[in-house]
Amino acid sequence: MARRSPPRNGVGGHDFDSKKKRKVAEIYQALNSDPIDVAALRRMAISKGGLLTDEIRCKVWPKLLSVNTDDLPPLPGKELREDNKDYQQVLLDVRRSLRRFPPGMPDDQREGLQEDLIDIILHVLKRNPQLHYYQGYHDIVVTFLLVAGDRLATALVEKLSTHHLRDFMDPTMDNTKHILNYLMPIIDQVNPEVHDFMQSAEVGTIFALSWLITWFGHVLADFRHVVRLYDFFLACHPLMPIYFAAVIPQDLPYETLISRAGDLFVQFPPSELAREAAQQQAERTAASTFKDFELASVQQRPDTVLRQRFRERPRGEERTKSISTKPRTNRFVKLVVMGLTVALGAAALAVVKSALEWAPKFELQIFP
Repeated sequence: MARRSPPRNGVGGHDFDSKKKRKVAEIYQALNSDPIDVAALRRMAISKGGLLTDEIRCKVWPKLLSVNTDDLPPLPGKELREDNKDYQQVLLDVRRSLRRFPPGMPDDQREGLQEDLIDIILHVLKRNPQLHYYQGYHDIVVTFLLVAGDRLATALVEKLSTHHLRDFMDPTMDNTKHILNYLMPIIDQVNPEVHDFMQSAEVGTIFALSWLITWFGHVLADFRHVVRLYDFFLACHPLMPIYFAAVIPQDLPYETLISRAGDLFVQFPPSELAREAAQQQAERTAASTFKDFELASVQQRPDTVLRQRFRERPRGEERTKSISTKPRTNRFVKLVVMGLTVALGAAALAVVKSALEWAPKFELQIFP
């Protein structure tokens, strides 16, 4: 059974109601366009409040993942549990997931959903033997189950697992470690002092592992925050969870953290941070090549949506939200020296870098 989100996401009053109605109308307009306006749906998922309700998420999430809802797989059967090497571990993890279900949910309903959760996971693994189960995967799957129900959740999770989550499901953690290596360079851009302290204290990045591989589902207590974050991640590049991890230490409202993470991606895209991540296998990860979401046109690409949103921000707001950066001897510093503001210089660099380095990797087709 799909879980229905609270109607207001913590914001009240007539002003919210009018904005919500306008946003809902824009979402349905994009859904009813021919072809469907995927770029508009991404903007709606990224912008304040996300997709607002679970009913809308059930319509939009499949479009963001290019899942055909007219051809959903049959419900997984219990026979998948027989002689399955992952069954016992999945069972243990699901049994420990009680807090991921809504408080006050009747025991029989929760137990039924836990059975569905086990079946979905085993179904995806059975159909994709190249994927390997990891502890924390169930924290992502349960979110889709609560929002979309078992059948749609199965299709969504399978597509997500073979794309955004693919690197976490390798036989080894090499690619996951590579993705974690992006965290410190991003923190260095956000707060050099914190970065230097963490480096000197040899904290490492392992503290962020559970955030990354569960899309924060394991650590966020409020389900509304979880699904709002999933709206954002599904509309963006697979590395966006790392950018969000970099802004968490800031004591800011939740929507501001999401907005700040999006701005960071525009200012310091993965192509700019790859050298600092310093991993030889960078070109082999889904996050670095991002051939998973090569959309039907350049205007529908997640990075284009984020850059447009960044450019449309009022100039006064840009100045108040500019991200202080550490002086560097690269082209970004040269742009600043030429008289550009930090925000403008980073945005311009992001556009140039994406055009020259990232875009040629796209073949402009959906999920080859």
